[in-house]
This record gives sequence, C-alpha cells and structure tokens, in this order.
Amino acid sequence: MHSFLLFSPEVAAARAAGKPVVALESTIISHGMPYPQNVQTAREVEQIIRDAGAVPATIAVIGGKICVGLDDAQLELLGASPDAMKVSRRDLAYVLAQKRLGATTVAATMICAQLAGIEVFVTGGIGGVHRGAETSFDISADLQELARTSVAVVCAGVKSILDIGLTLEYLETQGVPVLSVGQPGFPAFFTRESGFRADFQLDTPEQQAAFIRTKWQLGLAGGVVVSNPVPADAAMPSAEIDAIIVQALDEAQQQGVKGKAVTPFLLARIKELTGGRSLDTNIALVKHNALVGAHLALALHATPHA
Repeated sequence: MHSFLLFSPEVAAARAAGKPVVALESTIISHGMPYPQNVQTAREVEQIIRDAGAVPATIAVIGGKICVGLDDAQLELLGASPDAMKVSRRDLAYVLAQKRLGATTVAATMICAQLAGIEVFVTGGIGGVHRGAETSFDISADLQELARTSVAVVCAGVKSILDIGLTLEYLETQGVPVLSVGQPGFPAFFTRESGFRADFQLDTPEQQAAFIRTKWQLGLAGGVVVSNPVPADAAMPSAEIDAIIVQALDEAQQQGVKGKAVTPFLLARIKELTGGRSLDTNIALVKHNALVGAHLALALHATPHA
C-alpha cells in the first residue's frame, strides 16, 4: 500500500473485513462552513454513513500523511485551524513534503480515494467553470480530475455561483457521465433545478452501481457525477438565491478576490445575505448526499468486478 497513506483504525478494520467505505472531503470542514457547525456536520455526516451500513473515511493531509479516516481531535484541528491549506492536485505533493496541514478539495480527495481503493466519494457540490471563465480561464481542477480518476462522486450538482451550462459542456467534452437521482434535471446546489438536464436519470443505487461498474469494466477510466438534488424542504427559492449570488459575485470582483479564495468568500457572503439559511441548506444537502453515497457504496460492493 502507498507509503503516504495512513488509515484510521475504523477504516483499516473495514478494509480488512471487506466492508464498503465512503470517502469524504475535508475542505468542506476547513473552508466550506464556519466553526463549530463544520465539525458537528462532519460528525453527523459520518454517522449517517455508518447507520446505512458503510464506513466513512474523511480524508485530510496531516503530518506528512494522507489520513484516510479522522478521529475527533483531527476533525477539531481541521475545523478550528485558520492555517489549513486548501489542497487540490497541484498542491498535494507540496503539503505532504512540507508536512503542512491540508484540507482536500474534490480533486485531491478523488486522488486519495483512488490510492486507498475507495470507489465512492460524497461531497456537497463539485467545482466547475466559473462565470467569466472565457476571459479569466478560471476552471476548477475538479473537472479534469473527474475525467481521469475513477471514483464516483455524489454531489448536489455544482454550486450556482458557477456557470452551470459551461461546466456541463466541459464534462461532456471530457467524457464524464452526469447521472441524476429522482429527476431528469441537473441540480444547482442550493436549488433542486438548474434549468439543465443530466445525461441519464438513474434513481436506484443498484442502477447507478450497474452503470458505474459497466463503465469501468469497459476500460473507460474516469469518474462519474451522481447528482442528487437537495431535499425539497431545505431548498432555497431560485430567484432569491440567484439575486444574492449576483450581488456576492459583484462584491468579490470589486474586492479583487481571485483563485482559491473565490468560493469560500462567496459561500460566506451568501450565508450573511441569507441570514444563515444557505448554511442550513448546505448542511441538509450534504447529509442527503451521504445517505445516497452510502447506498451506492453498498450496491457497488454487491456488484461484482469483471
């Protein structure tokens, strides 16, 4: 096994027993939510996965190791530390070599999950093509990672701060299939509908697992986006959130916020402008994704390899 990997006792026991494991990112803890809701949510999401019959593996870089599965002290460290680096593919080697504290993004978590032999990864929303990318070239590394790394990613679509149409076009060009659960429409994180359709609607974990296993058995490397809409009772009205996002984007541009700082800035500002309701929606969708991801991991576990 890879020398940089360090499995928690719970994950190591699951691997030894052949139980399905679900990867979870750590950027949502360090950069996606405020403390202490971030740590509380992380623990609750892990418990949802356990209750469904799978084993959670929150991933982070600590002390020169890729930690696959975190204990309470490590979750607290990530949630409360202002120094945690946001780690994508570009940054992974640096953070490991320098023994920095690193929170893994979608891209880095996919890499680490594949190294650890984990097939399913649950997140809130994937990154994508930013609005104005035709001049800024600001495109998340998550999309390229989905094209090359064979992990199924359960998400609530892409954050509506992005250009959803261009994001889906990019995924199509890269051959990344986009599945939807329970509806033909592709969700937009805070809202259930983005106005765009997913490629294929597959509602049951068995259908999703059969599709994913077939893709990989054909030698078609790369990830699969399993887009799962936020529960209806937690979704935000489209017109309201769209107006708030436009305001937050304008403020980011005026303040010169760029690169990795954009998404954390926007999420924090949207939380302020919605009086905290966007955070409630964020937590609800991550928990819902955890349940769908756990069921998918169980179904994939029961679907034989070629």
